Amino acid sequence: MNKSAEVVIEEPALAVDTDRSISGVAWIIIALKIVVVSYLGYILINGYQNNELRFDSTFFLFILVGFIAQIIDGALGMAYGLSCTSLLMALGIPPKLASASVHTSEIFTTGVSGLSHIRFNNIDKSLFFKIVITGAIGASIGAYLLSGVLDGSLISPYISIYLFILGIYIFSKVFGKKKDVKPKTKYASVLAFFGGLLDAIGGGGWGPIVTSNLLSQGHSPRHTIGTVNTAEFFVTYFATAVFIFVLGVQHLDIVLGLVVGGVIAAPFGAYLVSRIKPKVLLILVSLLILATSSWGILQAFVF
Repeated sequence: MNKSAEVVIEEPALAVDTDRSISGVAWIIIALKIVVVSYLGYILINGYQNNELRFDSTFFLFILVGFIAQIIDGALGMAYGLSCTSLLMALGIPPKLASASVHTSEIFTTGVSGLSHIRFNNIDKSLFFKIVITGAIGASIGAYLLSGVLDGSLISPYISIYLFILGIYIFSKVFGKKKDVKPKTKYASVLAFFGGLLDAIGGGGWGPIVTSNLLSQGHSPRHTIGTVNTAEFFVTYFATAVFIFVLGVQHLDIVLGLVVGGVIAAPFGAYLVSRIKPKVLLILVSLLILATSSWGILQAFVF
């Protein structure tokens, strides 16, 4: 009797501590966003005074691009960078400029998305702390390498092939026999490191690589997407800090448009993922992986 009573008392205490740790994450996100908002606000004021900013009809197209890309990313846990970059290039923006703008804007969109997922209880707390630190380290190293050592376009096609195979695997699991298998988290930290590294080097891929692998290991679609999206803020933040330190900030009108559209869309994406059935989420995620990876393969080997 005494032993049972002790267990009942200890479990709520553990839940409270864990919830406090996630609340602390939310405050850290807010604090880091204030820092970058202050910095970019200073740059925006100087840019406006020097007539470097243009708010014409194209600016509203940038807002629309950011909105669409963030809805996809918030609901499916991936493809903000891929969607955003593709849409910008369709508007005639050069690849290098599109990639730089997307990385900078992601600091804002992933921050709001992460806070929204915390609000809707889409977080696996244990998994979050397994992936956030190594993911940020990998992204920082990748950003440094891309800034002056590697050409990200060289490895992007091989990442696309890997994702295509993974997409087929996840799609097959949707219609296979369901097995009661405990989700694996043993290699989650290593997976996050390479996910962050390849995301920075390849111009995108944190969501497709990390979310796809975790889903294939049996994790809940809702909590996997929410957890990976929240961790993505820190991955993006530290990678972008390296990019800004080495390359600086350019073309603020594109960045601002993407930020406005993405911030508006972020809560909607988090709400959708809390309402869509897990099986439907798996189907949508697998189809999205197959579509984006197929496009990457075609661009690399056909066009």
